[in-house]
Amino acid sequence: MKAKKPSEMSVEELLRTQKKIKKTIKVLILIAIFLLLLIVFLFLEKGLLTLMVFPLSITFLIINSNFLKEIQHEIANRNLE
Repeated sequence: MKAKKPSEMSVEELLRTQKKIKKTIKVLILIAIFLLLLIVFLFLEKGLLTLMVFPLSITFLIINSNFLKEIQHEIANRNLE
């Protein structure tokens, strides 16, 4: 199933999607903080450099943030705020 563009969504869909993305971003931030702390701990304890997972979590965070901006822009265009 392909995701709709914000301009193709109804008002209810926009607001529901905005709420879901905000929750997702909060969870991704918590995961990113946890991963960063885990990476620092592993590096200090065992000398392992496991920085490959951190950029992946940041990528998902950026993608969701950009989509949230699109949704908020569409809501503002429809004068719903």
